[in-house]
Amino acid sequence: MRRRGRIQFATLCWSIFVAGWNDGTVGPLLLRLQAVYHVGYALVSLIFIVNTVGFVIGASTYLYLTERFKFGVMVVLASVIAIVGYALETSAPPFPAYVVGYLLTGFGMSFLDAGSNAFVASLSEDTSTKMGIMHALYGLGAMCSPLVSTQFALFHRWSFVYLAHIGITAINIVFQLLAFRLKSQDDCLLEIGQPPPEKTKESEAGMNKYKQVFRLRAVHLMAFFIFTYVGVEVTIGGWIVTYVIKERHGGASSGYISSGFFGGLTIGRIALLWLNKKIGEWRVIFLYVLICLGLELVVWLVPDLLSGAICVSFVGFFLGPIFPIVMNHAGNVLPPELISGGIGWIASFGSAGAAMFPFITGAIASGTSIASLQPLLIAMMGLLIVVWAFVPRSRETLK
Repeated sequence: MRRRGRIQFATLCWSIFVAGWNDGTVGPLLLRLQAVYHVGYALVSLIFIVNTVGFVIGASTYLYLTERFKFGVMVVLASVIAIVGYALETSAPPFPAYVVGYLLTGFGMSFLDAGSNAFVASLSEDTSTKMGIMHALYGLGAMCSPLVSTQFALFHRWSFVYLAHIGITAINIVFQLLAFRLKSQDDCLLEIGQPPPEKTKESEAGMNKYKQVFRLRAVHLMAFFIFTYVGVEVTIGGWIVTYVIKERHGGASSGYISSGFFGGLTIGRIALLWLNKKIGEWRVIFLYVLICLGLELVVWLVPDLLSGAICVSFVGFFLGPIFPIVMNHAGNVLPPELISGGIGWIASFGSAGAAMFPFITGAIASGTSIASLQPLLIAMMGLLIVVWAFVPRSRETLK
């Protein structure tokens, strides 16, 4: 059972690595996309809004499809759909077709993200540490992919960067088939000796899980928090390279700053585990967001390339633990039977933020300049503090 459990966890970590690789790729490519397709900030940001549509479709259908067709089937299908999207992008088609590729990858990544978080949060042993380790792998993927895409952005065949995406996603399909064997999540948990969660009174009365999940105020608060948080994370990763080149006169190697941000994200998710436990996961969120606010003020107000690059890395370091903390907190707060559906919705909704806020940033920049990035990020971080203050601390205070 322990061996089977390790195989399942390793597969979930690889799925999250794939999601991180996907999210970290686009930043260094943005200026090349603008040059190749002759589009401005607003039009190139369509890739983010179409990605949003894919994520929202995934978010709204995750619970139904995994209940209807089983968890193991849907995560494999999601990986296949993502590969189709990458194959379309690899061919460097006309811009409208290229954007459609992001619809498919958005749908696929929403299932990998939501499924991995929901599965780990449903585990009964050492959930907090496992969540931190798994999301460190997300940061590792998001750190490595800009290193690759920065190089491909200089090549004539820039779109061949997506061949790497196809390769790692194909490996993910093999792992998913071996680990989950097209079974439901409850069956996979039974294989590692964990019984299905007890049914809620509402379930026994015949109420479906959709209604139960959407009746919980905490689900919507955490979904909105994660929507904004992931928006901050991916907006920094996606637009900081353009900001540094345009506002701080950085050179072609500025793409590595994005890797520094995601490298900080990776390290923070492991290195700060002890502090999360010492201060308490609910309270430590406020500390991390306030530190990030201060660092972003330095990036905005101090016109120095080196200090800005260092601060961006530390923003990643302190932002990093927040996502796994929220996923773990949701597992502690929500009724056990609703953890999978609730976290699936929260994580998928957060993925929509990964697409929506970078688009908003591009739209604003097209009317002003990319200098608007920093005040927008600071406003979003302030919103995080306000929303988190209303999130219940425990299951007892849920209602």
